[in-house]
Amino acid sequence: MSGLIGYEVVPLNRRGLDEATCEKWKYGVGMYEGRPVQVANYFDNTGSPVAQKLRFQDKTFMWLGDASKAGLYGSHLWRDSGKMVTITEGEVDALSVSQVFNLKWPVVSIPNGAKSASKIIAKNLDWLESFETVVLCFDQDQQGREAAIASAQQLSPGKVKIVTSLPEKDANECLMSGRVKELIDAVYGAKSFRPDGVVPGEEVWDLIINTERKKSIPYPWPGLNDKLYGMRGGELVTLTAGTGIGKSSVARELALYLLEFNQRVGYIALEESIQKTAEHLMALWMGVPLPQWDAQGITEERKKEAFDKTAGSGNLVLYDHWGSIDPANLLNRVRYMARAMECKYIFLDHLSIVVSALEAGDERRMIDNTMTRLRSLVEETNTHLVLVSHLRRPDRGHSHEEGGVTSLSHLRGSHAIAQLSDSVIGCERDQQDEGTSRLLTLRVLKNRFAGETGIATTLEYNKDSGRLHEWITPEVIDIPGVG
Repeated sequence: MSGLIGYEVVPLNRRGLDEATCEKWKYGVGMYEGRPVQVANYFDNTGSPVAQKLRFQDKTFMWLGDASKAGLYGSHLWRDSGKMVTITEGEVDALSVSQVFNLKWPVVSIPNGAKSASKIIAKNLDWLESFETVVLCFDQDQQGREAAIASAQQLSPGKVKIVTSLPEKDANECLMSGRVKELIDAVYGAKSFRPDGVVPGEEVWDLIINTERKKSIPYPWPGLNDKLYGMRGGELVTLTAGTGIGKSSVARELALYLLEFNQRVGYIALEESIQKTAEHLMALWMGVPLPQWDAQGITEERKKEAFDKTAGSGNLVLYDHWGSIDPANLLNRVRYMARAMECKYIFLDHLSIVVSALEAGDERRMIDNTMTRLRSLVEETNTHLVLVSHLRRPDRGHSHEEGGVTSLSHLRGSHAIAQLSDSVIGCERDQQDEGTSRLLTLRVLKNRFAGETGIATTLEYNKDSGRLHEWITPEVIDIPGVG
């Protein structure tokens, strides 16, 4: 890669690092503008160099190359998955731990110090979650301890151990002072991270008055808002209906509404491409249904304007995947959107397809486990998750496609969907009635926040604009003398 400097691999005796270690890690020395520097080389997953971090004698640093591509330092050296990976706070500390473990066990470092640790770990969740244990060996100062705790909370419960008993400030100081055995013992003896869930009642006051937790955005349709009192963080809302009723249309309307509120939105649509998702949102913004673009002569300039207001606004994050997905991978994607991409509102369309193609296992149990983990993740990240779910066919009466009334008992796959959702909204429409097929009724089936259930509102589909608007029935006007 252009812009990088040449370097020579030599043992760093003052740091206690031998040549074999420096060679494996491609950590060397060089010259930059006449000044001697240590060079930490960063590589992508294919082993190609992408950046260099230079360390000057006055302990200042600078980057060459594309620092945005610099992930966990040294991650390219190790295979995916394994029993344990150790993360240090600096490159030299990573080399030190690697050396005392004879260069055999996975070790990596965060690239930009303790303050960036939590975010870089969130961006590398897939790789880190593939290990049974993640050991955080950060500096033994206040900043390092705080960074370790914040980083531990990005990963699955029970996976993280934190080193708290280094005899020196960091791993390299242990190596230089000859305290190798104590360093090894500290890593192997790291304590499992378990957040303390026992809270004295008097400390809950801060949570009660925390305005950030109370914030909600009202629904775009007053009738629905009157029952649910807005969309809040830390809640899981399930949107359900029969096939072709319009639940995905409702989800897209809500997503566009939130984008217009300048909210960060994650959208996972497992039955359509990211291009199609973007085009649907653009169509809603323009008020021109996607199938009518050619007939109405929508220009490239108009499309670009709509794109810039929706998918290209900087507030939409999409997931490029079609079809079923392993639930564990799904959880990682949702966590990544919430943590690393800072999405406060996430849409998942739809739950049934998540496990539809898995060959082994009980589908109901898989959905139970997925719902439990989604519910925990929503609470952990204070995210508002809108989950689209299918209904099973009712035993009697009209089908949902013919206007049948929705019920919690009709949710397909698992009772956990109803139990773990904060709210459940049923969408009802008679596709076969020419007079009313454009009308979509929203029925609140569960409402943990306010308790009130029942019909909330009816939305009318405008075929010319492709939009859903709250339908107001014409008032009957009594005219004196007219019977």
